[in-house]
Amino acid sequence: MEKELALELLEAKKLVQLRKDLQELNPADIATLIEEMRESEEFDEKKLILLYRILPKELAAEAFTYLDSDTQIALIGAFSDKELRYVIDELYLDDTVDIIEEMPANVVSRILSSTDPDTRKQINELLNYPKDSAGSVMTTEFVYLHRYLTVREAFEQIRKIGLVKETVYTCYVISSHRRLVGRVTVLDMLVADEDTKIEDIMETNVIFVRTHDDKEHVAHTMSKYDIAAIPVVDNEDRIVGIVTFDDAMDVLQEENTEDFAKMAAVVPAEDSYFKTSVWQHAKSRIPWLLVLMLSATLTGWISSRFEPQIAVIPMLVSFMPMVMGTGGNCGSQSSTLIIRGMALEEIRLKDFFKVVFKEFRIALLCAAVLSVVNGLRVLITYKDPALALVIALSLIGTVVIAKLVGAMLPMAAKAVHLDPAIMANPLITTVVDSCSLLIYFTIATNVLGI
Repeated sequence: MEKELALELLEAKKLVQLRKDLQELNPADIATLIEEMRESEEFDEKKLILLYRILPKELAAEAFTYLDSDTQIALIGAFSDKELRYVIDELYLDDTVDIIEEMPANVVSRILSSTDPDTRKQINELLNYPKDSAGSVMTTEFVYLHRYLTVREAFEQIRKIGLVKETVYTCYVISSHRRLVGRVTVLDMLVADEDTKIEDIMETNVIFVRTHDDKEHVAHTMSKYDIAAIPVVDNEDRIVGIVTFDDAMDVLQEENTEDFAKMAAVVPAEDSYFKTSVWQHAKSRIPWLLVLMLSATLTGWISSRFEPQIAVIPMLVSFMPMVMGTGGNCGSQSSTLIIRGMALEEIRLKDFFKVVFKEFRIALLCAAVLSVVNGLRVLITYKDPALALVIALSLIGTVVIAKLVGAMLPMAAKAVHLDPAIMANPLITTVVDSCSLLIYFTIATNVLGI
């Protein structure tokens, strides 16, 4: 459904037709449509409330979870206590926690006051977990079965409670002390005899994570084992929740966004690009720009130390951008691949020397091709074998150093518990530029005898 058509129906008060059209949309598409309509000048808060209220209750509650925080705040402010209570009751617990984390204190208070004491207690428990932990992204709404139940009894239990759980396909089997002992799927139970005990068909080798494990590790574990949900246990191996694939996808998207920001020398922002103010954008970029600008003075200092050589052969200056640029590009290639490999857990700290040796061999091959091509270009253009040799040798040294620096710095950052992404393009380029100039002028001084 197009935004223009929805606005036209809303303006003409053809609410029955608009409701019918909206019912055919996915909740996520309804949320997108509402946010697009909010960008129109003629769409005010009253029309937002009207549009939301003409939706069937269940559909409205589902669409609410996909709306951005500003739209949610506007709606909550207009909701009656009864409407707010209904929306919160329809949300899964982890979605409620996600919403609360983005809301101002007064809105949070109103949301919590609309929940029953038991739900409020569970919400507070989830909010108490560290922000980047498995506990902070898990849901406590899952199906668990006791091992001594029969398949018939298990299905009866699922029918009673399954509608209010986030997933029912995978059920977790617990002992009398709520310890995780296995898992069983609905398919396993469907093909088994009704009198079969759950413990006889359950899988005992269950992949699980702990409440304080890093949420990025949880997402990678789910990806590695190709599972739609993973149980979360406490220090006594008691199951306290599950992380579902949709939450894992959100974690990976958030982590990738953060890494991209750091790789571009920007302090990660919590809001989207357009929701972040100009001042906040500038504030997040200035610190790294200052660091990189001041560190670049090292390059200027190196150049000034070789002014006598430049005075003898001014042509040396014309090759500086090419040598430095090649070094920066080579370092960026290596660092990007290493950072990505570490993020996917393909590369670990124990692989340090293996990675360095591999990058060294790659560097030799790249250096051979680049030095030959540029050496021949200089020889043909300037008819100066000595200058061609300087450029060729400088490129060999620069490429090898750049590749090694690009590989080692991210791994060194990881070793001291820093995010490897901060060692990406801008910082590595600054380091490599300094090394490139030192190599270039040292070789030029010795080969050309200046």
